[in-house]
Amino acid sequence: MGLVMSFMGKGLPTTQMLSLVMGTLYSKFIEKEIKTFDDFHFAILDMFNTINAALPGKHYDVPPPNQVQDIFKKWEGTKEASEKKKLFIDFMKTSVSLSKFDDSTLITGLVTPPAAMAAKRAGESLPQLSMIKVVPDVIFVPAATVLALISAKLSKKMFLGNVAS
Repeated sequence: MGLVMSFMGKGLPTTQMLSLVMGTLYSKFIEKEIKTFDDFHFAILDMFNTINAALPGKHYDVPPPNQVQDIFKKWEGTKEASEKKKLFIDFMKTSVSLSKFDDSTLITGLVTPPAAMAAKRAGESLPQLSMIKVVPDVIFVPAATVLALISAKLSKKMFLGNVAS
């Protein structure tokens, strides 16, 4: 359908659409009263929150605070509104990245539920773990999966350092 609209000349070209989105984001950004870095950073976080809430399925990672602080210094030093807008749009185009799962998270999420069911069935036969029979599968499996995902994320951060993922 999009191809037909493009041939008919009714569709918006990608550059016009990107310009429209960036212009709208900038106008929302400018509406806020920004005097300090904290105000600037809060406005950026609010903007990303709005974007991530509006787009189903796709989520964008917020740039690290040091990048935001660098752009704030440049933005604050600029006096002209057009320069500020250009700086903001360039920042958004270069530093915004689509968030994605890493392999360890994906594998942990896929392997844990069957392993949790097997562990529960094995634990039910042991007299020391007879209390596990009381916990329903509907509670046990998601809880085990969430705990496994949290431990995978924490162990990755501990071994690789504090890297944004």
